[in-house]
Amino acid sequence: MDPIIEFKDVSFKYKSQKEPTLSDINLKIYPGEKVLIAGSSGSGKSTLAHCINALIPCSFPGDTGGKLSVKGLEPEKEGVFGMSKIVGTVLQDTNGQFIGLTVTEDLAFALENEAVPQEEIFEKVKEAAGITDMTAYLQHSPSDLSGGQKQRVSMGGVLVDDVEILLFDEPLANLDPATGKNTIALIDDIMRQKEVTVLIIEHRLEDVLYKDVDRIIVVGDGRIVIDTTPDELLASDILIHQGIREPLYITALKHTGAVIRPEDHPQHIESMDVSPYIEGVRSWFEKTELVRPVLETESALEVKDLSFSYTEGEPVLQGVSFTIKQGEMLSLVGRNGAGKSTLSALICGFIRPDGGEILLNGQDISPLSIKERGERIGLVMQSPGQMISKPMIREEVGLGLAVRGVPEDEINKRVDETLKICGLYPFRNWPVGALSFGQKKRVTIASILVMEPEIMILDEPTAGQDYRHYTEIMEFLKKLNKEMGLTIMMITHDMHLMLEYTDRALVLTDGRLIADASPSEVLTDESIADRAYLKRTSLYDLAVKCGIEPPSEFADRFIAYERSLRQKAEEQTGEEGRP
Repeated sequence: MDPIIEFKDVSFKYKSQKEPTLSDINLKIYPGEKVLIAGSSGSGKSTLAHCINALIPCSFPGDTGGKLSVKGLEPEKEGVFGMSKIVGTVLQDTNGQFIGLTVTEDLAFALENEAVPQEEIFEKVKEAAGITDMTAYLQHSPSDLSGGQKQRVSMGGVLVDDVEILLFDEPLANLDPATGKNTIALIDDIMRQKEVTVLIIEHRLEDVLYKDVDRIIVVGDGRIVIDTTPDELLASDILIHQGIREPLYITALKHTGAVIRPEDHPQHIESMDVSPYIEGVRSWFEKTELVRPVLETESALEVKDLSFSYTEGEPVLQGVSFTIKQGEMLSLVGRNGAGKSTLSALICGFIRPDGGEILLNGQDISPLSIKERGERIGLVMQSPGQMISKPMIREEVGLGLAVRGVPEDEINKRVDETLKICGLYPFRNWPVGALSFGQKKRVTIASILVMEPEIMILDEPTAGQDYRHYTEIMEFLKKLNKEMGLTIMMITHDMHLMLEYTDRALVLTDGRLIADASPSEVLTDESIADRAYLKRTSLYDLAVKCGIEPPSEFADRFIAYERSLRQKAEEQTGEEGRP
């Protein structure tokens, strides 16, 4: 069988760069395969995808070497339009793909451009909507849909063209865990129904492996590090060396001293043969200490019986009550549309509640203006682009103080102090545009931190980040929490973040608070996970298969062990840095 995609000694260097992003790529992908392409940020995996759909060199010019063929054609000669007949691309930001005012118009867009007869358009739109389970939403505006529904519309938009290759660029980045799981299942269903070749570029390896993939290609420094089966890859240490997060159950097994074997089929915890590892897992569990942190502080924020509706008779929040202690670091989780962002908007004063109270240090904050609340409660939005408005770092970080009329000398002093805390002082005179995404994220945090807030709310602080950048941001936030006593609430879809870095989780579903418990309790309770569109942690499945009760305590001990390892690493780094 001839490959449908073939790279022969392919290299590529963007015009703006000195070094090539891709070097000596040799790769064959065959019809009907499902291939996962993984790698840390900047590894070259997205560049590889852009070569396949002709965005390189048509939209991103540069120097190309070697030969690439897709179904016997050269993407460079066919152009983006020509390749779109063969390769259907679903982008990470689905909003960037919508054209029509309704789902029907959006699905029909490509067909209308090609002057396909109207009856055939109706038929193909109906078929695509059926495959993606969007028939009931054909008259809806794409902007009114949830994240998962938007993904389905994007998929339908490429399926109407009868493409032979489906290319997904980080399809899970903005989805809650259960919706991500459903998306992976849908991709699997489409692959079988349409008999297409599927390429998935994604950081969330464990979530993609919910359904079988034929091969995983790991890209690092612009080269193919390994091209192998999931079982072979998970039995190695390559993912860790490349800055990619392993599935949690794999990490847990390795903590017990286990040497994982490919023949035990570690791709799925549900079907993995764990019998060779049970004794080691139980022994590790029994000897691993569990220290439950107890925070003896006063209340920082108290929400009492909060209710809100955008439209009368359609409540978004109903009777929500909880208390956050000073110096606490907790997570707010739940499905897309559960009311998490609405809750943060109410706390910050952007909208007013229909009923209930919000207390800050025991005082009702309803009389406070948005400006007054902003001095005490800081909100860091998901995308740095939503917040950054000045070209230079110093200007951006000092903007809030300048608006409040703080003297220039005081602004400079506080900005310098904050930049040092955030690790940005060496870049203080740089333009914001010269920073990486993770550094821009720090700038947005610094712009809030300089206001000396009592509470900081972060919306998806690690969205779209690879494991190295995720760890960098979260360790930084942990440092702020620990050393400055800053109270932090994180709105997140990342269950790993919730487990690793917070000791408490608030779970919202359909506008109601259905759980206020430890992350391990939430992620080992199937009823809560199902209702809130969360994904039960694979640590639970490993504990059950090894006969450990209660499974939540296994998860707790795993997290405690991980934290102790990070603390030892920090102490060792500190010792090495001393004269």
